[in-house]
Amino acid sequence: MKIGPIGVWPPVVLAPMAGITNAPFRVLCREQGAGLFVCEMITTRALVERNPKTLRMIRFAESEQPRSIQLYGVDPGVVGRAVKMIAEEDLADHVDLNFGCPVPKVTRRGGGSALPYKRNLLRRILREAVANAGSLPVTMKMRKGIDDDHLTYLDAGRIAVEEGIAAVALHARTARQHYGGVADWEAIARLKDAVPEIPVLGNGDIWCADDALRMVARTGCDGVVVGRGCLGRPWLFKDLENAFNGSPERTRPTLGEVAEVMARHAEGLAECFDVERYAVADFRKHVGWYLKGFTVGSELRRELATAESLDGLREGLAKLEHDQPWPSNTDTPRGKSGERSKVLLPDGWLDDPWDCVVPEDAESDISGG
Repeated sequence: MKIGPIGVWPPVVLAPMAGITNAPFRVLCREQGAGLFVCEMITTRALVERNPKTLRMIRFAESEQPRSIQLYGVDPGVVGRAVKMIAEEDLADHVDLNFGCPVPKVTRRGGGSALPYKRNLLRRILREAVANAGSLPVTMKMRKGIDDDHLTYLDAGRIAVEEGIAAVALHARTARQHYGGVADWEAIARLKDAVPEIPVLGNGDIWCADDALRMVARTGCDGVVVGRGCLGRPWLFKDLENAFNGSPERTRPTLGEVAEVMARHAEGLAECFDVERYAVADFRKHVGWYLKGFTVGSELRRELATAESLDGLREGLAKLEHDQPWPSNTDTPRGKSGERSKVLLPDGWLDDPWDCVVPEDAESDISGG
């Protein structure tokens, strides 16, 4: 799969996930298998204003090549300046634009999965991004639309082709679905039929490597984007590489081997954040994902999930039953799920799908979603 000048094999992309796909997690995933590994969502305003936290978030490990940044923005001018900054200062090798985030604090500003409803605003953003990217490929990730009554993905895909976007990724849910229900893989097939000129990547309900193969076979998409399926399972990328290369081999680590990865993950966060206690606290959300399916007592789970230091975490990990084999019931949904009763939008957002008005205070200065 080609993303502009970048060859990607296997055709697998790590989805940007707020608070998850920081450098330590990306390194763990990249060690397992090849692909394209994208950082957390970066706000264009925060980037151009050189917000210190945002600048820390776009640091890449020396081993990370190519480097991918995902940007979130609503104002075409600000998006253009952010992309120009990335290109001129060699901050990354690839820029992805976020039009898929469904969280209320993003959609109520007109951003994320709300934005493609405004066709001309979407076009202006894409045009500014591509014009300022130089030789860097620009891609976009989106959802089907706001809800089933306001689907936008086919129009958005055609606009992307017309404006020089290198590839599009579709999370086959609406913003209203959030992370609930079942992904509509048939929508991925329809998008591929609509925009054969560029690669189309499918996203949604890939819980194991065989799911990825099934998605490609069913939809004809050029590659897959993996999000929640790799939570607590960076070795999924090894399975994906094996699957796309025709190998039936799958990784089945023991609990002891999982514990070693957990320790490395926490240690990497400590190096990244510079403050050990904060890093260990940030790691707590990963504990349940890593241990999913394993038999671990509630007290020990609580100890691991409330550790306040690396030594405390290591002590808890040493108490696990290291010889316990990989459980058979782990290829199931991970992370957040459930639908929304409605999507929060700016006042009057649905009145005219063609206007280019940028909502007041649309540009957030907080990166990470």
